[in-house]
Amino acid sequence: MLSENIKAIRKSKGLSQQELAVKLNVVRQTISKWEQGLSVPDSAMLIAISGVLETPVSTLLGETIVETEVDNLKAISEKLEVINLQLAHRKTTTRKIIHWLLISLCVLIVAIFIILFLLGSSYLGWDYSNPETVVLGVVFHSFEWLFVRVAPIVFIISIIGVLLIWRKE
Repeated sequence: MLSENIKAIRKSKGLSQQELAVKLNVVRQTISKWEQGLSVPDSAMLIAISGVLETPVSTLLGETIVETEVDNLKAISEKLEVINLQLAHRKTTTRKIIHWLLISLCVLIVAIFIILFLLGSSYLGWDYSNPETVVLGVVFHSFEWLFVRVAPIVFIISIIGVLLIWRKE
């Protein structure tokens, strides 16, 4: 029983035979002999083993200890479940943010189209004899020209994105 308990507790603490031997100031072969039942530690060494393994001597001398691999697997699976739930929550949150950003982009594109339609191309009637007016007119015209050509494509892609995200929910 002692040999099995030393081995089981050592493994549950994550110690190798060499690491335990170093902590007890003995050679690894001594630990191996104890665990195989070929020799038995004296009472002083038993107290030292108890201290290093943080286990009462009575437990070392008591009944067979079942290794905690099942408990470790259970703990790991519980941690993985928590991580999976967190990842799923993050994914859902990210999906909602993207969904609302795409909707906002669609609304913004429609609003800019309405503004451009209502204002018309007012810069075409400006007096272009002033250099600042020329630059400002070119900037407005460039924006309008680029927006009218690119915005419909972005709008369609945004609508498709909104529909795809909505469909996955």
